[in-house]
Amino acid sequence: MTIIPLQIIDLQDDGFHPLVEVVVFGQPHLLVLDTGASKTAFDKGMMMQVYEEAEFLASDKLSTGLGTNSMESFTATILDMQIGGLNIPMFEVAVLDLSTINIAYAQLNKPLVLGVLGGDILMQYGAVINYGNSTLTLNEL
Repeated sequence: MTIIPLQIIDLQDDGFHPLVEVVVFGQPHLLVLDTGASKTAFDKGMMMQVYEEAEFLASDKLSTGLGTNSMESFTATILDMQIGGLNIPMFEVAVLDLSTINIAYAQLNKPLVLGVLGGDILMQYGAVINYGNSTLTLNEL
């Protein structure tokens, strides 16, 4: 079991977002913990900034739930991601234009995020989110 601290940010009377720090591409990055996202997704623009060698494969899957079902989407294989003490090797993420998240965060003076941590990882590792303690618990396989 791995317990990871969450950074809960206040969206100024518009709710709260839990952020989790991950290490990917050898660098720490923040992801929004998003229980409504079926799949972990990274922002294409941010990904190209932090990892110039990123390779994307076109995807024919629709990106529903983001206000559109016609968004161009890609996938990428992440060789290694670490969340707290948990190492997640070789997994596929969706790659989308999530720039609207960072535009909104910048307007609120919040930190920029690489993307969202979605239900694929949360389910696979039996995630328990504790808002009271600001922690995410993941169970190793």
